[in-house]
Amino acid sequence: MTSILIIEDDVAFCKMLETFLGRRNFKITSAFTAEEALKTLKSSTIDLVLTDVRLPDDDGLSILKYVTTLPKEIPVILMTGYAEVNKAVQAMKEGAFDYISKPVRPDELLQIIEKALQTDTTPSAAKKPEKKGYVAPLDKKESLNSKYIKGISDASAKLNQYVDLVAPTNMSVLVIGDSGTGKEYVAKNIHDRSKRSQNPFIAVDCGAIPKELASSEFFGHKKGSFTGALSDKTGHFEAANGGTLFLDEIGNLSYELQVQLLRALQERKVKPVGANTEIPVDIRVVAATNEDLSEAVKKGDFREDLYHRLNEFSIKVPRLSKRKEDLRLFVSSFLERANKELEKDVTGFSEEAMRAMENYDWPGNLRELQNIVKRTVLLSQESTINIDLLPVEITAFKGEDSKQDFSLFKNANEQELILDALEEANGNKSKAARILNVDRKTLYNKLKQYDIKL
Repeated sequence: MTSILIIEDDVAFCKMLETFLGRRNFKITSAFTAEEALKTLKSSTIDLVLTDVRLPDDDGLSILKYVTTLPKEIPVILMTGYAEVNKAVQAMKEGAFDYISKPVRPDELLQIIEKALQTDTTPSAAKKPEKKGYVAPLDKKESLNSKYIKGISDASAKLNQYVDLVAPTNMSVLVIGDSGTGKEYVAKNIHDRSKRSQNPFIAVDCGAIPKELASSEFFGHKKGSFTGALSDKTGHFEAANGGTLFLDEIGNLSYELQVQLLRALQERKVKPVGANTEIPVDIRVVAATNEDLSEAVKKGDFREDLYHRLNEFSIKVPRLSKRKEDLRLFVSSFLERANKELEKDVTGFSEEAMRAMENYDWPGNLRELQNIVKRTVLLSQESTINIDLLPVEITAFKGEDSKQDFSLFKNANEQELILDALEEANGNKSKAARILNVDRKTLYNKLKQYDIKL
């Protein structure tokens, strides 16, 4: 197992890195000072060092200098919240493998770590000519433009597990989630991880297509087939041939179009409006909805046969309020994107601002978060975004009314609180105990007291 030494004096950030990298089967050792780190390097076998530039008793460059004197070549990646170019240049000259600025994007960091370890596992003779340096600019660009963030929360882990399972198959997938949760990003990630990844991904907003033009939009038309058809048009099905067709807000389709869509999916053929022949298509369908389609089926608003055709496998995208451990990762990504779009150089949010955002319940989910980050980047005149730039609904949010109080067993509803916590934790007793803010022994005693069996 590859051993990574993390040197970081921000305990919370260090723990986040430990969790993220530990879940990817790395053996993690942490140190909060340069002194601790040097002791670890002398006494343990380390394969890679990830260190902050600024440490309480020294700096990361000193660690780097020490590592380069060791017999074994150990890649060193430096992190900083200050993004100092001169430090980066100096680090490269001293032999650092790479340099990454905070807030760190885990997916970008993982790419750098994997590249560093690949470099380190080649024979030393072959390694010398290409001694450690920056990751190729293309990799950096691809990381910056990547829109899907896996996250490290339990809810994200379950989501990613489902994506990993279904992506390599040809099964139709129904992505369910509230507005703004990132359903299209999930669909695109399924496509990117599938055998169709080199072929088109066509996204269609079913609610934005006028009813009278829907058949033409989906299946195409021939020139002159109706008034306004001035040329041949390729429909979405044909455009997605060989790839993935993403149907967003599928519940908005008219009943008539549902019939046509079902036939196209069953026959794997489409006939453009005004055409005499059918066109064979090979597509995978991923659909998304923010409503309960099973209820729409019961009411007769959505065809049951189409529902089952689309719902070969379903994935629930959690609300942002259920993924609070991922909030800083999303903020980091949106901040980087906003800086690029607005040509700004904001380095991050103050800790007070971050705490306010972590306390907020984000009814608009990721879309709301992205808009807030972009707005504050635009307004900020300093390198750090302070709490006074956040909207009042965030800074004034208290949360008592929006969140179940699990903190103490303090009233006659103990049994109900326990059941709610177990439901919140999907039956995981250890997690339920954390939600209730009690130890496992106390929870087990309460389960016995109320005769709650799982």
